[in-house]
Formats: sequence, structure tokens, C-alpha cells
Amino acid sequence: MAESASLAIHDVGGRSVLAFSGRLNASGAGLLWRRAMDAAHKARGHPMVLDLTGVEACDMAGATLLAATEHAHDAPAELSGATEQVISLLGLARRAGVAPAASATVSEPVSWREVLGAGIVAAASGFAFLGEGALALLRLPARRRMVRASDFFRFADQAGVRAIPLVLLLGFLMGLILAFQSAVPMRQFGAELYVANLVSVSLTRELGPLLAAVILAGRTASAFAAEIGTMKVNEEVDALVTMGLDPMTMLVLPRMAAAVLVMPALTLLLNIAGLIGMAVVMRGFGYSLPIINAQVQYWTPPSDLIQGLCKAAVFGLVIAAIGCRSGLTTGVGPRSVGISATAAVVGGIVATILLDGVFAVFFNRLGW
Repeated sequence: MAESASLAIHDVGGRSVLAFSGRLNASGAGLLWRRAMDAAHKARGHPMVLDLTGVEACDMAGATLLAATEHAHDAPAELSGATEQVISLLGLARRAGVAPAASATVSEPVSWREVLGAGIVAAASGFAFLGEGALALLRLPARRRMVRASDFFRFADQAGVRAIPLVLLLGFLMGLILAFQSAVPMRQFGAELYVANLVSVSLTRELGPLLAAVILAGRTASAFAAEIGTMKVNEEVDALVTMGLDPMTMLVLPRMAAAVLVMPALTLLLNIAGLIGMAVVMRGFGYSLPIINAQVQYWTPPSDLIQGLCKAAVFGLVIAAIGCRSGLTTGVGPRSVGISATAAVVGGIVATILLDGVFAVFFNRLGW
């Protein structure tokens, strides 16, 4: 079967003639695309003619091919044998600006200054959002009618109660794995008993708040971003502003308050589940529960637990704020909702790790 389209290239009187024939539809344009671009590049600096006498049919894909060929030539081409329909479609393709995108030019590399500037702008925008949240909190007594208790309890149930099974499972497995992995080097020195100390300190000070924050970012921050993002796409947020309601007070503050409330509880449950997992392993090594309990109580003072719970509350505040901000900055279209949800998860996890490093330096300077 003959090809749906063909291209003949020849020079006539110092002009490059590109003679198209056949059907310039999606399949035909795809067959001729590379040859047409190469011929147009070679013809730069010389007049070029697009001979369309043999074209049987042309749709928008064919017109895009012709416009891209002109763009690759870097100069308007002379049309020969074009019908009124082809001329009209080519005009639409030119005005749509499809040719520059089709030429696939290589973009210039982004410099480190641009990356640093974008990071600074993003950080400044995040601090500005936290400032707006603080201002909305100060104005809350005068805007109590905008906050509904049912919304707060719904968000707390979504972020906390429904996450309990996952938190318990992850905490138990983490304690189990830490105990097994720690016992391998400890056994070389006959110090398997101190596995309980290592696991309890690691969970209460670092891993408990950090793992709970990752769960909150994956489950709740993405849900916050998707909910508010969908409202933004459907122009419901604009409707609230039109009615004189503050989105920060009505949409953001209840979610942030719920996250701050449930994060210490989730962290405490994760710590307990992790200690149970560690105790299961230690029992397998032959240690009794009273000995394990004594080791945990002696080497894990209440200050370590309080320190971890305070970190968890801050993590919850930041993760909820990032999720809500991602939702409020959602663009247009359903695809932007998914982008906002992804940005909320990634931003929440990165912010949690950075904050954990800041807390580590801060507590180390205080000698805690």
C-alpha cells in the first residue's frame, strides 16, 4: 500500500522547493516531519517554496507541519498550489504558535542562581503563609462564626483516628526491626540487654515523631491539598471571599489545629507499638519483661518523651500548613489538583526532616 504522504525536495533557480503530496493528516505529517525539518534547516538563507499542488487532503496536523517547517527555515515560505482551506488552517497554526514548540529547540541550562532564587522565593512564600495563619488566629475571636466545631472534629478524625491502625502497624514493625538489627552488633560484645535502651531512646527522641510526621504528610497533607485544591478549581474559594468569609479562618485554621492536636497522640501510640515490638524480640532472646521495663525506664527519662511530643506538635503544624497552602495555590484544571497533592507530600516530608535537624542542633546546644 502506498504511503499516505510523500515529500520531494529539489532546487529550482536558487530556491529550495519542498513538494508535498498525498494526505497531510496526523499519520502523513508524522512520516514527513523529520525530513521536512532537515530540509528547512538546510535551506536557511535561501528562499523556500512549499509546493502543495499534490496534496489531496490536509488537516490541522498537516498545517502544524507546514508552520513548523516555516519556523525551522526561520523565514516565511512561499506557498504554491495551496487551496483556501490549507491557507486558512496554516494561518490558524501560525497564530497558535505551535511551530516554536514543534521545533524542539534546546532550552538553556538553569543556573544555580536561578535555583537558589526560586528556593528563597518559595521559603519566603511559606513564611508569609504562616504569617497569614498567625494573623487569622489573632482575628479568630471576632470571626468565630466562620469556624464550625464539626469541621474540626471531622479533620481530627481524618488525620488521627483513621491513621491509628497504620501507626500501630508501622510502630510495631519498626521496633521489631530496630531490635533485630541492633542485636547483631550488640551480640559481639555481650550487650544484647542494651538493645532495649537503644530502641526506646531512638523511638522517643527521633523516630517516633519523624515516622508519625511521614504518615501525616502522606495521608493528611495530601488530602488537605486535594480538598482545598478542588474547591479552588471549582471557584468555591472565590465564592467564600465574595461572601465575606476568610478562607484562612474557615479552611486552614481548623485543619492546622486538628493536626497539632493529633500528632502527639499518634507519636505516643507509635512509640508504644515500637516498644511492644522491641519487647517481643527481647523476649525471644530470653529476657523477662521486668528487666526490659527497668532498662526502658532507667534510660528513657520523661524529658525525652516530652521532647519528642513537642517536636511532633510542631511537625503537625508545619505539615498541615504546607498541605493547605498547596491547596490554596492550585492552578487551573484537574491535573493541578494532583500536582498540589504531590507538592504537599514532598514539601511536608522535606520540611519535617529540616525541622528535625534544627531541633537536633537546638537541643544539643541546650544540653538535652
